[in-house]
Amino acid sequence: MPNATTDFVPETLDATNWNNVEPLLNALLDREINSADELEQWLLDRSETEAAIGEAGANTYINMTCDTDSKEKQAAYTSYIENVIPKFKPINFMMDKKQKALAEKFNLTGGHYAVLHRDTAADVDLFRDENVSIETELAKLDQQYDKVCGAMTVQFDGEEKTLPMMGKYAESSDRSVRESSWRTVAGRRLQDQEELSTIYDDMIAKRDTLAKNAGFNNFVEYIYKAKHRFDYTPKHCYAFHDAIEKHVMPFVARLDAKRRDKLGLDKLRPWDLAVDPDGHAPLKPFTNGVDLISKSQAAFQKLSPELAKMFATMGDGANTNGTDNGKASLDLDSRKGKAPGGYQYMRDRSRRAFIFMNAAGLHRDVETMVHEAGHAFHSMYCVDEPLVWYRESPIEYAEVASMSMELLTMPYWDSFYPDAGDANRARRKQMEGSISLLPWIATIDSFQHWVYENPTHSREDRAAKWIEIENRFGHQGHSNIDWSGLEDERKFVWQRQGHLFGVPFYYVEYGIAQLGALGIWLTSLEQGEEAALAAYKKSLSLGGSKPLPELFNAAGLPFDFGPDTVGRLVDRVEKELEKLPE
Repeated sequence: MPNATTDFVPETLDATNWNNVEPLLNALLDREINSADELEQWLLDRSETEAAIGEAGANTYINMTCDTDSKEKQAAYTSYIENVIPKFKPINFMMDKKQKALAEKFNLTGGHYAVLHRDTAADVDLFRDENVSIETELAKLDQQYDKVCGAMTVQFDGEEKTLPMMGKYAESSDRSVRESSWRTVAGRRLQDQEELSTIYDDMIAKRDTLAKNAGFNNFVEYIYKAKHRFDYTPKHCYAFHDAIEKHVMPFVARLDAKRRDKLGLDKLRPWDLAVDPDGHAPLKPFTNGVDLISKSQAAFQKLSPELAKMFATMGDGANTNGTDNGKASLDLDSRKGKAPGGYQYMRDRSRRAFIFMNAAGLHRDVETMVHEAGHAFHSMYCVDEPLVWYRESPIEYAEVASMSMELLTMPYWDSFYPDAGDANRARRKQMEGSISLLPWIATIDSFQHWVYENPTHSREDRAAKWIEIENRFGHQGHSNIDWSGLEDERKFVWQRQGHLFGVPFYYVEYGIAQLGALGIWLTSLEQGEEAALAAYKKSLSLGGSKPLPELFNAAGLPFDFGPDTVGRLVDRVEKELEKLPE
């Protein structure tokens, strides 16, 4: 680009106020473009405007999820999705049309601009005025889902606890404690299943309408184009499902049988799946967010001083006030009123990442921390890219960035576990989980395909289909997991997966990315950490500027998630597990 700078957007712009944003967008629409150089400058100015709008949304979302009880923060987010986004989308569509036509006129459709032009052309094809209000309604329904889940607490062990806090009891060596905690959590979720089912019913109907408004037969066809899935189709996903059934389910069955025998049980129950089968106490890697950051920093320092330096810019983990007026980059500890889950959100104008977590002192929090840190590293490696659209990659590769960190940091988990036995337990858990997660991914992806291919299904149909799919990919279908007496709880397990509500079809990406992350990990084993980190940095630095297969190839990986790749990686993980002491 001839001049990769712009002062088009005022430094102090409040983009949560539409009156501040509209003049900038109109100026972009009205500007005459008479050359390729002028178009490139227009792209920079548009990019910075969208970065400001996006960051305003990011901050209101982060603050809302960090404090779902706050009427002020809820109102700020609601105002943004009701008063900014619906007005922005039609103008954004007009700018897409202008950009598409000008790119073709001045021949900025190839090279560095190829992916941008391809994506913009698809967005132009998809846009419908009547869908803007539907998308606003969907965002409000997702906000409602977060509020319902954020309010879920239980009384257990003499205290009120959030559901993430209950995770430690699933690892208790006392089976009666595990069962009691599982039933307590499951019972609490059932209290809200009717409201969550109603939210999901509404979402399905609105998404089907949205797709048909855009000329598609169903939401599946629509979302593949909307998500810019140009490099694979539903058939590739079905082949992935088959590969999981063929290569991964036998692996899971072997793990379950080993677990059952070690626990001395005839059959496993749902509360027997997280406890250490050798009777060890739950892993206790850290005490709170500050301790988690300190120990994570130590692990990154041993892996890569460069990554450690990047991580150190995010803060010490003490913040419990959301964005803290834009100053904070972390909000980690679980508390009442906090939305479930974890995420990394890049604030595009300030170019600062934010990590949200519900840390409760569990090993899975360590996994979440290094996972979300991987997303932050991805954002930081792209931070100097002038165009906001290239400062993020397709999700299928974005998750390679995060999942690779779960694996590459394993040798340095002694910062969390000074005891070698505990560290090896954690590594075994990670390696087993890197493969045994794949069936859950296949379950969610298969479920979503069916839901939106059959949008008029009844709740009874949905429950039956969920059980059918879970029998194919869950523990129940390939081992002795006993759900007797828990039929109602089992029918609604899907409701805990927030992706189904807020980001439909964002899930198979985890499976594709897990295979990529395992590939980078194998590079570290076969060629050394330096080679793996170089491949990691090279591919992440491309952001979204290349098609998905080229991003994988930049890391020395095939873009393939069929049976051959899945089978090869499962075999290798089993061999590495054999090397770990029990």
